[in-house]
Amino acid sequence: MAAEGTAVAVALVVAFPLYWMVLSALKPAGEVRSAHPVPWTANPTLDAFRRVFGQQDFGRYFLNSLLVAGTVVIASALVAFLAATAVTRFRFRFRTTLLILFLVAQMVPVEALTIPMFFLMRDVGALNSLLSLMLPHLAFSLPFAVWMLRGFVKAVPDTLEEAALIDGASRTRFLWQILFPLVFPGLVATSVFSFISTWNDFLFAKSFIISATENSTLPMALLVFFDAETPDWGGVMAASTVMTLPVLVFFVLVHRRLVSGLGGAVKE
Repeated sequence: MAAEGTAVAVALVVAFPLYWMVLSALKPAGEVRSAHPVPWTANPTLDAFRRVFGQQDFGRYFLNSLLVAGTVVIASALVAFLAATAVTRFRFRFRTTLLILFLVAQMVPVEALTIPMFFLMRDVGALNSLLSLMLPHLAFSLPFAVWMLRGFVKAVPDTLEEAALIDGASRTRFLWQILFPLVFPGLVATSVFSFISTWNDFLFAKSFIISATENSTLPMALLVFFDAETPDWGGVMAASTVMTLPVLVFFVLVHRRLVSGLGGAVKE
């Protein structure tokens, strides 16, 4: 019972900010700005959501975020799968050094690399394009994905590959028809983290999309509701709620695979 009570308490603490966000989005403007806020409202309204969807470029920002996040998730999953297979199944020079570099890359703060990446994107002509958002997120998601997938690839017994080769399967066929389905739960787990970090990105979107506002992503839509004197907190909370929904939908779709992916790799 103590464990259950602790779990419920932790769940309530985690869920409360989400509840307050949705509540603030549904409150009238006067209640949102009240000096004595209460955790309920007797007069819910959708005015804040109407202001959000009334923004001219909101739909375009949403599609841009979906395109960037989807591309990063698919590309990072495929590249990480191939890289994890290479560093696990093959022996080559500097393999250990490469793995250490993957780990070191995870330790470098994103903020410390933003300015160097800005100049890099400028030099390759990628500024103001969605490519300038895809490449950095792909680079930052790969080290974690490769490290995590190594355990899944390593858990697949070598005898399974040997049996497949004896039965006439090529290495490519074994890779995609046997190994890939076995490590798929791990791919789902890494994809969730890649999707969330890319979808919620504000730093890169603000730094790399300077003048081409048509290529802005959804977090940039929040800036519309900020004013130096009277910020529209209802609009901010409504836009944040809309931003959270795709993450929740994505999580619901893959939660079964995510649990198995975080729970461990395949067994022999």
